[in-house]
Amino acid sequence: EPGFESVTIGAVERYITDTAFENNWVKPTRPVRERTESVGIVGAGPAGLAAAERLRASGYQVHVYDRYDRVGGLLVYGIPGFKLEKEIVARRHALLEESGVTFHLGQGVGSGEGDLSFAELRSRHQAVLIATGVYKSREIGGPGAGLAGIERALDYLTASNRRSLGDTLPDDAQALDAKGKNVVVLGGGDTAMDCVRTAIRQGAKSVKCLYRRDKANMPGSAREVKNAEEEGVEFVWLSAPEAFLGDDHVTGVRATRMKLGLPDATGRQSVEPLEGSSFTLDADLVITALGFDPEPLPQLWGQPDLAVSRWGTLKVGHDSFMTNLPGVFAAGDIVRGASLVVWAIRDGRDAAERIHQWIETHATAQAVAEQG
Repeated sequence: EPGFESVTIGAVERYITDTAFENNWVKPTRPVRERTESVGIVGAGPAGLAAAERLRASGYQVHVYDRYDRVGGLLVYGIPGFKLEKEIVARRHALLEESGVTFHLGQGVGSGEGDLSFAELRSRHQAVLIATGVYKSREIGGPGAGLAGIERALDYLTASNRRSLGDTLPDDAQALDAKGKNVVVLGGGDTAMDCVRTAIRQGAKSVKCLYRRDKANMPGSAREVKNAEEEGVEFVWLSAPEAFLGDDHVTGVRATRMKLGLPDATGRQSVEPLEGSSFTLDADLVITALGFDPEPLPQLWGQPDLAVSRWGTLKVGHDSFMTNLPGVFAAGDIVRGASLVVWAIRDGRDAAERIHQWIETHATAQAVAEQG
């Protein structure tokens, strides 16, 4: 078991960044000259913010739309405060606002009530960047899957984050508190780790993580697993849920032991259930953390022509970041599928460069046509 006692890059970067902010070295990006063209960005998460910063530096009029009332996306609502202080995101928001980026918060895009239609969005801006992330939770099936007390990871983490941000939560969000409960989390990625570690901090009676493969095959980071174990989380390896017990509210999870078989096409070992190995875990709160899929944007936004992959992610040109709709670009998890924050930031920056190049060529071509 390797120790993680060494100084991590993250800690160094964080120290440098904090020092820079404290000493007021970080100044808002003021463009050398203002441009008349504007770019609309859907999503104020890491990809959208990174793109906004780049485009504003080039002088574009940048408008960021987000359905939530805070900037930051998953950085604020999905990642627990003990992993990322929310002030860091609020500071970034303030800087971007100072540099002249306009935020339209609490503004959804689509066909819902109060939403801005995608057609209207396109008509307002020379280019649009879709950076919505992936928010649709993979659902669990099986007998009893509809019982009360079985909750989605993101709903649970969002309620916890909003509570610590001082928001008043609706009554039904009380169900999303682990205090005094036997908690079972299903899944093995970083989201599952965030859930078990949050449940410990909320004062759960017991916290168990059920994962169908073994520790070596766990998708979450080894450091997160080590942290969770040290904090008192019990990992139940090689186990998969079969059914959920209870009359109207969940009282237990019936699971079966799994055995690792031969590697499949991706090189990961297949898993199959062991006959007659069922066992039951007490549970008052079950949290499902089985991954995320993209929301069906072509349907939601009334854009049947918007091309998507067979996984539902948006298709973009390999190097252009442009979808099949001219002037509509996409970056981050909505293109990659659920991934890391650092990749979203990089994609956002790269997409901003491509948008700039596209507008430049586009504007030149238009000027030539008008003079012609």
